[in-house]
Amino acid sequence: MSPYFVWALTLALFLLVLAMACALYRLLKGPAAQDRVLALDCMYMIGMLAMLVLGIMYSSTDYFEAALLIALFGCVSSTAMAKFLLRGEVIE
Repeated sequence: MSPYFVWALTLALFLLVLAMACALYRLLKGPAAQDRVLALDCMYMIGMLAMLVLGIMYSSTDYFEAALLIALFGCVSSTAMAKFLLRGEVIE
């Protein structure tokens, strides 16, 4: 791998960690429940992107499978939380 490519991946990982910290702040200090759900969705997406960057960095397909699972669970959980905030119950 080119040293520029490794440097770019490291920078991308650092920026994703910084974005995760900002989303965590919004999750903890969000004024409304909708802000907290949006921050949690953002954290799922950032976690998935970090796994993809790690998969590229280490040339491993295991990280891509983990990123797919994070995306799947993130979609299902955000749908359940949105339904709970809208109606007050998840299962009808």
